[in-house]
Amino acid sequence: MEMTESKVLPHRSGRAAEFRARTFPQIGAAPNPAGFSVRVQIDLGTHPFFLPSFLAPTHTFLHSKAPIISRHINMSPISVNGSGDAPRRASVSVGPIQILPGSPPLNPAQVTSPLFATSPPTSALFGSPPQTTGGSAHSGGRSLTSSNSFSARVGRALAPFPINESPVRVLLLENVNTSAVDLFKAQGYLVDEIKWALGEEELITKLRQGGYQAVGIRSKTKVTAKVISEVPSLLVIGCFCIGTNQVDLIAAAKAGIPVFNSPFSNSRSVAELVISEVIALSRQLCDRSREMREGIWNKVSKGCWEIRGKCLGVSVRIRAVTFALPLIPNVPACGVEQQIVGYGHIGSQLSVLAEAMGMSVLYYDVIPIMPLGSAKQVDTLEDLLGAVDFLSLHVPELPETTNLISDAQLSLMKDGAYLLNNARGKVVDIPALVRALQSGKLAGAAIDVFPSEPAANGPHFGDELNAWATELRACPNVIMTPHVGGSTQEAQWMIGAEVGSALIRYINYGSSIGAVNFPEVSLPPILSDGTVRLCHVHLNQPGVLKIVNSILGEHNVEKQFSDSKGDTAYLLADISHVDEAEIKEIYEAISSTRSNIVTRMLF
Repeated sequence: MEMTESKVLPHRSGRAAEFRARTFPQIGAAPNPAGFSVRVQIDLGTHPFFLPSFLAPTHTFLHSKAPIISRHINMSPISVNGSGDAPRRASVSVGPIQILPGSPPLNPAQVTSPLFATSPPTSALFGSPPQTTGGSAHSGGRSLTSSNSFSARVGRALAPFPINESPVRVLLLENVNTSAVDLFKAQGYLVDEIKWALGEEELITKLRQGGYQAVGIRSKTKVTAKVISEVPSLLVIGCFCIGTNQVDLIAAAKAGIPVFNSPFSNSRSVAELVISEVIALSRQLCDRSREMREGIWNKVSKGCWEIRGKCLGVSVRIRAVTFALPLIPNVPACGVEQQIVGYGHIGSQLSVLAEAMGMSVLYYDVIPIMPLGSAKQVDTLEDLLGAVDFLSLHVPELPETTNLISDAQLSLMKDGAYLLNNARGKVVDIPALVRALQSGKLAGAAIDVFPSEPAANGPHFGDELNAWATELRACPNVIMTPHVGGSTQEAQWMIGAEVGSALIRYINYGSSIGAVNFPEVSLPPILSDGTVRLCHVHLNQPGVLKIVNSILGEHNVEKQFSDSKGDTAYLLADISHVDEAEIKEIYEAISSTRSNIVTRMLF
């Protein structure tokens, strides 16, 4: 069946750019080459010609399980008014289909071979500390030529240098979605899967024995400083979820290991869960369902309400996690910047759904944020607590958010209000919540996360895990779910694709865009022979670039990009016209500098 998707995105100048794609995304099958087309209209106003970044197709613009594909796009001006008053327009001609790196597998035999152009090979050379960075992979790139031509190209396989036939090894824990597995295997990586979480010593043993370069976890496995220090092969960590508090981000950054997560992909799923909880609480549906299962018919209306006209409060999340240099005045030594806000990815999605149900929305934020719809910002958390009928929490687990909602905050809420926590287990003081429910201060609560959670499915949620479990279960009108906020097929597929792609980009090309603890640096893919890429993670100290550039000064540095985040800095540099001996010389010289953390070279 034909599917049409439309996306309207803001142009850099504030104008709109419209993207329409028409495709036949049969799951698991190649799309019909004749059935894919792209039409672009760009209102450029009086601004210079600019190719919007959204023309690089990703899974967000296509069916979530269709192969990620692109076509050669030629853009040519139709009309330009020299007065500068009329908008400029561009026509687009579309070439043959190509598969982008990180796409779900597509059998090339299903598409005629002339459609697949390849770029020169990109190969891994060296890694410091010693690690395998080779294996089969694809490289993709974008180039904008003087004729306003856009293209995405598919590279050939990576091979390590010196020659090493061992592929990149990836360990995935806690039932990471197969979308990530498919991406890694398409790159030629060796993937091992474990469906449950591992303890610290188990994880160290498994990673050391397997020599893994990448590990993927969800919310239960803890990657501690000890794990990081005792697994020298580890190159990158993927959190296939929103939260990253299960990883020691400071220790990872100091070891030159970026950590990637998925901050957006499950927002819709969590927001839908919250809406379902709001309705179920307001109608006491869980109590009625339990009674019916026990054979009790209890048709009542007392304490049951419509949600239309009620007020939803969205609070709170931590705005940013940044890593600061020590000894800077007024900056915590741990490097975490605390800014409590409440209208983030999930909160804004939730507000749209709530307003569609006839609710009003308030949110608390320490900085002004333009709301979606008619949501209104309040000045203080206390103002929010006293004004809302339903309070929904969305906040990571940090020392500052432990017991964020306790007796004092609960006492400020309306009598008969409802509390919903789909954020982190330690955000709510559960014994205080039990007291508020038992006294009738609150009319109900929905809890999806808990201070201590079982490592595996089964009959493990009892008083031995959380001492108050029996008391909470006995409270009326309480919804308890086993941390399922983002547990939908759609969310998990997108999380797997998003985080998996980020790990591949870092391993194959050195791109750290999207890392939560690491400088975000990227360069276009290497498309020519005889060019190598230096990936140099180093201490953020004065004089480092001077030393590095003195080493590179005898060579042709085509591109260079450096950035820092706290104590860690990251440099990418593309060097052309170097032979094997020169590559080895550059690697040894830079990896032996006093500020070196990790040095890799890719070609």
